[in-house]
Amino acid sequence: MKRMISICSGQYGDLSLEEVCKAMSSFGYEGLELAVQAHVDVPRVLTEPDYVKELEGTLAKYNLKISALGAHLVGQCVGDNFDSRLNNFAPNDLADQPEKIRAWAIQRMKDIAKVAKILNVKVVTCFLGSPIWPFWYSFPQTTQQMVDDGFNRIKELWTPIFDVYDECGVKLALEVHPTEIAFDYYTTKKLLETLNYRETLGINFDPSHLQWQGMDPALFIRDFGDRIYNVHAKDVKVRLDGRAGILGSHIEFGDTRRGWNFVSLGHGDVNFDNITRELNQIGYQGPVAVEWEDSGMERMAGAKEACEYIKKWDFQPSEVSFDAALKAE
Repeated sequence: MKRMISICSGQYGDLSLEEVCKAMSSFGYEGLELAVQAHVDVPRVLTEPDYVKELEGTLAKYNLKISALGAHLVGQCVGDNFDSRLNNFAPNDLADQPEKIRAWAIQRMKDIAKVAKILNVKVVTCFLGSPIWPFWYSFPQTTQQMVDDGFNRIKELWTPIFDVYDECGVKLALEVHPTEIAFDYYTTKKLLETLNYRETLGINFDPSHLQWQGMDPALFIRDFGDRIYNVHAKDVKVRLDGRAGILGSHIEFGDTRRGWNFVSLGHGDVNFDNITRELNQIGYQGPVAVEWEDSGMERMAGAKEACEYIKKWDFQPSEVSFDAALKAE
């Protein structure tokens, strides 16, 4: 079985759905992970059947499928403690109103589950936010109770949302990522334990965020294989040159002085051969979505090159042992 190669639409959110579909189809993609705040009008899907037909018709015109819906920005507003940056993710009329933003985000995440059901999409990728991300360094002193309270707060906020996803037959896939409640190996384990391994929530596996933190993305697949509901293909280049540190120095992405930068596939340090072999080992046959984020490369050229690259590495396992032909009768 061949895995679908798709691309996340959010990085092309200034373009219309038609423009994105036309370009990505010509590059060889088979699907799109549609960012809901860029290319899916959630209220219209819920109320206008003709809009749904139009959306599906545009995709069909270019022989593309929806591999997943991306709801990262909405989800961030559910779990975060408010700061002014969240105004960028919420409707303008809710600016600087923390609880109204959270209430909007909770309802919107529930609505996205219903949208996914209407569009026959089985996975929504997301962020959960984190009320304790500022505690990551543990100074001023952070108690274990403060950490536990943060994880339990996420459980409290998200459980009613999970209930709607269960009703709709849709899974949520958290992108393990700094600023999230689960940002590395052990926080992922703690989150799953806090949620009693509820099947509603799994992982949107993105190796780039693990690589620059010093983890082995392939081992992450091996240990959390049964929770991987979606895969992102994204690369990162780490360059600790004696000046730059791993924390980024408050320097913008793309600046070559940084200790690490997201780069187009094949230009960084992620070992996609290892990742493909581990995905084969766990029997993952879901989509692989390129999440193209390279501030140093023109994005259309990058999308085309990334599609060619990931198709090269997305091989299937052998059905026979390599030395099977040597066996005696």
